[in-house]
Amino acid sequence: MPVTLAGTGPAKELAGSRNTSFEQPWRHIHITAISRAERWPSPAWCAIFNGTPAILARFDLAISRKTRFPTLLAIMSTSPDSLQRTPLHEVHKALGAKMVPFAGWEMPVQYPTGISAEHKAVRTGAGLFDVSHMGEFIVRGERALEFCNYMVSNDVSRIVEGQAQYAGLLNERGTFVDDLLTYRFADRMMFVVNASNAPKDLEHILGYADQFGVEVEDVSSSMALLALQGPDAERVLQPLTPADLAGIKTYHCVEEMVAGVPDVIVSRTGYTGEAGFELYLPAERAVEVWQAITRDSSVVPCGLGARDTLRLEAGLLLYGNDIDDTVTPLEAGLGWTVKMQKGDFVGREALAAQKEAGVQRKLVGFTFEERAIARSGYPVFAPDGSPSGTVCSGTMSPTLSIPIGTCYLPAGSTDEGTRFEVEVRGRRVPAVVRKLPFYKRGG
Repeated sequence: MPVTLAGTGPAKELAGSRNTSFEQPWRHIHITAISRAERWPSPAWCAIFNGTPAILARFDLAISRKTRFPTLLAIMSTSPDSLQRTPLHEVHKALGAKMVPFAGWEMPVQYPTGISAEHKAVRTGAGLFDVSHMGEFIVRGERALEFCNYMVSNDVSRIVEGQAQYAGLLNERGTFVDDLLTYRFADRMMFVVNASNAPKDLEHILGYADQFGVEVEDVSSSMALLALQGPDAERVLQPLTPADLAGIKTYHCVEEMVAGVPDVIVSRTGYTGEAGFELYLPAERAVEVWQAITRDSSVVPCGLGARDTLRLEAGLLLYGNDIDDTVTPLEAGLGWTVKMQKGDFVGREALAAQKEAGVQRKLVGFTFEERAIARSGYPVFAPDGSPSGTVCSGTMSPTLSIPIGTCYLPAGSTDEGTRFEVEVRGRRVPAVVRKLPFYKRGG
């Protein structure tokens, strides 16, 4: 199938192209030539498949070791009209946000202030994110707690009502179907999953539901999710709710009135490395709550671009980059989310075998000693020069002003200070293992 690339970005020269497999959500396009003057494709770029436009929502460039051609990696949508929209879509457009396809949704990647300014706002003040694309599943039934505990790697039985817990949703191989949050309430449990995985997560979870006699309801379309993040988050939100925000501990929540909307779940989990709150509320009330929060002029609307740089600085992993269905929690540095002693759970047998045999690779953070930037997909070479996969996540840290990234290295080469190499645009650049997180609040 021929592939035609077109766009309004800085690139001017593309000489021929060809494609490999087209498996959602990643599409791999091998380009035989690309101008050296090219930086990175803009969100305006698109590919034409059999005459159908497909917007490049998320992209990166890497050299394929198999073909030696540059490879553009992109999450794509066959048509802008097929994308889902959050209840705040028109608000984002009115604010001048740059909207891009992401995981089947049209989402704001940044606002006119720019990613760096949004990032800084969260680190020093308060930023507001629309993350209503996330998936929420409600679990009910006498054995709801037992069921949730069986589905995830962590020990859900140890959390109390009004508490949340991070864990892996695993398959029988012990690798990630997704990573998620589990909330416990008096009358129900709730899973919060990544938008890109929501349909397959639901199918996976439903496959075990009958064994426990529980009801699983997908409430994603009726629920909005806002995240107010930053050191000023409590000051901004407190006038809008009678909840004692200072009393909400990390990974805990309350159900309370917010900006006149009753029964909002106010939680404190976060994905930025800063203090803050998540607000789960009825989708039809999202605009009024957003507007109530942003009446405080110090609050900066933030897009997915800043969310990604913030979470990487904080050493928080992203499904599809740092973890996927080829990776186990033990390899990803998430062994603390695996509670073998709790009894049986999906993937336990595989993890026990891996633990006994020894983990062969581990996720590490790294930086460069020179001013190069590691992009997702760049080839990685272990200290002995052997190939060791590719860069998982990478950026220039807005807070630290250094290049940062993650990748997998052989288990014997993961000590802090270990040196290895990353191929950046055809040149091997020395890299150094750094302990995660790169940034710690108050550190």
